[in-house]
Amino acid sequence: MNTTSFFGDMLQTITERGRRFLSLGPREEGTNPLDHIEILCEALLSSRGEASGMAMAKDLLDRWQRFDPAMQREFMMMLLRRFGPKTERLEKAIESYQADPTPAALLELHVAAEPRRQELIRRLNLAPNGIATLVRMREKLLELKVEDPDLEAVDSDFAHLFGSWFNRGFLVLRPVSWSTPADILEKIIRYEAVHHIGGWDELRRRLAPDDRRCFAFFHPQLIDDPLIFVEVALTREIPSNIADLLKEDRAQIKADEATTAVFYSISNCQEGLRGISFGNFLIKQVVEDLRRELPKLDTFVTLSPVPGFAGWLSRERMAESSDVLTPADKSKLAVIDDQDWTERAEAVATVQPVMMSAAAWYFLKARNSKGRLIDPVARFHLGNGARLERINFLGDLSPKALRQAHGLMVNYLYKLDDIEANHEAFAGRGEVVAAQSIRRLVPADKAVRSLVPATNLPTPKTEAANDLKNGRKEFTP
Repeated sequence: MNTTSFFGDMLQTITERGRRFLSLGPREEGTNPLDHIEILCEALLSSRGEASGMAMAKDLLDRWQRFDPAMQREFMMMLLRRFGPKTERLEKAIESYQADPTPAALLELHVAAEPRRQELIRRLNLAPNGIATLVRMREKLLELKVEDPDLEAVDSDFAHLFGSWFNRGFLVLRPVSWSTPADILEKIIRYEAVHHIGGWDELRRRLAPDDRRCFAFFHPQLIDDPLIFVEVALTREIPSNIADLLKEDRAQIKADEATTAVFYSISNCQEGLRGISFGNFLIKQVVEDLRRELPKLDTFVTLSPVPGFAGWLSRERMAESSDVLTPADKSKLAVIDDQDWTERAEAVATVQPVMMSAAAWYFLKARNSKGRLIDPVARFHLGNGARLERINFLGDLSPKALRQAHGLMVNYLYKLDDIEANHEAFAGRGEVVAAQSIRRLVPADKAVRSLVPATNLPTPKTEAANDLKNGRKEFTP
């Protein structure tokens, strides 16, 4: 018997018994639905019985799912306004700590400062399939806080709890193959956010051959719904474009002939878990598993998009004065405004040297207003200890890649002996570890003219681990 199914059935039985005990039913006609929900929330917080608590949690989550968008917003505003810390207790704890800062006083201050909605969310998680509904609830919250920034406080509580509930220790890494149950494979097609999967035939080409692998993280409470997955190509060399990896008539090799593992797509599957970092653990775990399976593998790289490049280059082209682009460079880049420029050999030849130099600058020198590396994918991989190995001109000719990066792709190299040193260089000093061939793309006079000392830049240690939050449900390695 499936253990997860057994416990799920058991929880469902307890919940139903609790509902009968409490006689929870539809709200009375004429009662304000939000007032009724608040009463139920207060009752859940004061509940001491497990069966009754599960029943109330299920009832609350069922009602939430039936709410229209306006009512869902009102529910979140209720959590913000009515389920924060108890003000009187918090003020008293502050006064006590200021008068006598003992460990006991500090503990009371910590407990008093916790918003009541955190405990409410914990208790909602008691419901059968509660965690799945809470993930969807946060997905809605992320939409709402765009218009209501005050809801950031509520989101912070969700993120805090999810960070514990989706801790790496609870996650299970599972291979996804052509023999994986169809309901999971269907989700892989739906969740793929980097290189679109056109249907079952294309999915089979990515999973069935001996030189292809796919791995996903699952949570015990979401056992049939992946959190994040990575697609891997086994090759004899580092690839420079995505078409060669994905084309239907490519030459396949046996897995034991491969020397290189290429991570060419990572997709986040749950929008409600945005900002909860899994990708760094995923890559390191997959590397370990592949090394055990295929000892001949000695090179681990990504084939990655550059999602921020086109926007940055556009700003540099429009700027009256640019450190990276001369007036002549801007003139040469004018051709990229034509949709068919990649199909014209003369235009490609004109653009390539300028764009490659600009791309090297983008990674090595360009920074945003906070002093951080602009590209979120670069921040992630460099923060994990990878090296910027190669910039690939026109590595992806899909409309999305041309729009985001004018077709550029990048290889990040994970050299196991250097990962720790590379991580410290980036996290501690803001230094981008890059191959010498990339450094040579930046003209020496430009490098000297605009180099900003790394000691003046904020370190990206904390941001690098959380860049999965970029994009709707996508992380692109």
